[in-house]
Amino acid sequence: MAVEVMDAIKERRSIRQYLSDPVTDQELRAVLEAARWAPSWANTQAWEFVVVKDAPVKQALSQTLTPNNPSTDAVRTAPVVIAAVGRRDLSGFKKDGPLTKAGDWYMFDLGLAIQNLTLAAFSLGLGTVHVGAMDLGAAEKILEIPEGYSLVELIPLGRPASDSKAPPRKELSEFLHKDKFGSPWEG
Repeated sequence: MAVEVMDAIKERRSIRQYLSDPVTDQELRAVLEAARWAPSWANTQAWEFVVVKDAPVKQALSQTLTPNNPSTDAVRTAPVVIAAVGRRDLSGFKKDGPLTKAGDWYMFDLGLAIQNLTLAAFSLGLGTVHVGAMDLGAAEKILEIPEGYSLVELIPLGRPASDSKAPPRKELSEFLHKDKFGSPWEG
């Protein structure tokens, strides 16, 4: 199934219920390959991904999510959970420290890689959801994330059990400005 980029951007949804059908190695490799080709600050590629298929590990990770998190079952039951991890103090840094007041850019770079991954998954008929509300320290301990790295999110991956509809989106005029912040954009 070929999907145009703009269609994928508009049609990809957060999926929290998955069929038990496995994700093939070829599909998994394709979504990870998409992440690999994301742009990053000075090509630092400050990302790492942990691919979790082991049921006890997924169960343990699901227990780190905040109470009543709507993605708890997704983390527990999706065929694959991808843990997105960023290497700190690399992206946006030179020898003397951060180059901008934004400091460490690993979150931005990892966001680009994750967006590539989720759009590639959608193009293959797979679903994903971004899961970030959790006890990160506990999840990092389960995944044995070393010092200098931070877990950013978990991404359940699998075949959607049902369709999902798009929530309302802001109109462009609600967040675009012309020349200076606060000056209405007319387009």
